[in-house]
Amino acid sequence: MIKKKIAGGTVHRMPADFHKAIAADPKVMDMWTDITPLARNEWICWVISAKKDETRARRITVGLDKMRKGMRRPCCWAGCPHR
Repeated sequence: MIKKKIAGGTVHRMPADFHKAIAADPKVMDMWTDITPLARNEWICWVISAKKDETRARRITVGLDKMRKGMRRPCCWAGCPHR
């Protein structure tokens, strides 16, 4: 099995669970490579800022669905406080 190289964000590294989900979906992978590093950072921070494992898993599922539909950044979120 070849592990796909997936870029992280400007501040955050790509977490393993999010990496696996993106790598498994070709349409999301295309979107991920097309968005800016700052936009990737927003998605990563949105996923990792969840306090519960259930919320994190749901954010990955919802995030992939939104990316499949063309959304380039997470909606209705104040943004990454770390940048």
